[in-house]
Amino acid sequence: MMKTLVNTSAALCLMAGAAIAGNPYSDTLTSLVDTTISNWVTDPAVVAAIIAQNETTANYSDEQVAELDTLWQSGTSEGRQFIDGVWNNALSEQLKGYKNQAPELFSEIFVVDVRGLNVGQSNITSDYFQGDEAKWQVPHQTGEIHFGDVEFDESSQTYLSQVSAPIMHEGAFIGTITVGVNVEGL
Repeated sequence: MMKTLVNTSAALCLMAGAAIAGNPYSDTLTSLVDTTISNWVTDPAVVAAIIAQNETTANYSDEQVAELDTLWQSGTSEGRQFIDGVWNNALSEQLKGYKNQAPELFSEIFVVDVRGLNVGQSNITSDYFQGDEAKWQVPHQTGEIHFGDVEFDESSQTYLSQVSAPIMHEGAFIGTITVGVNVEGL
């Protein structure tokens, strides 16, 4: 297990350099990946939560995924119960703890499974399915870290970039983590 963790951390460090060429915050974001995010993606509790969900969702049809995403966004009491099931799970509590370690730096943290479906989150996301977005697609397709554009976030009045890293287990892609980073706090 320790060898897998060391290999995964080393791979993340190498991938970060290639994934952020041209980003004005590349050095500091790479450092954040090396010092913090690499520990989160190798945390046994994070990996176990994704593996457990993947046992259920890996074979979901596209129609099932679309139905769940619609339910998440529905605004109905049934939709809220579905959201609360993720929002209140053990992984979400752990991610909230990660965020609270540096709330001035981290605006959100969420983990998704092999299908791109939320497993845990520090903040409620606007949708359940992340698999149609670059923050999931790039790590899934390339095994590389993806750094989103720096954008002004109206709700927090800060400039944020989303950092997304693949989560691997025994050499296989099992999901991703996305961290909203306040680049002004770097």
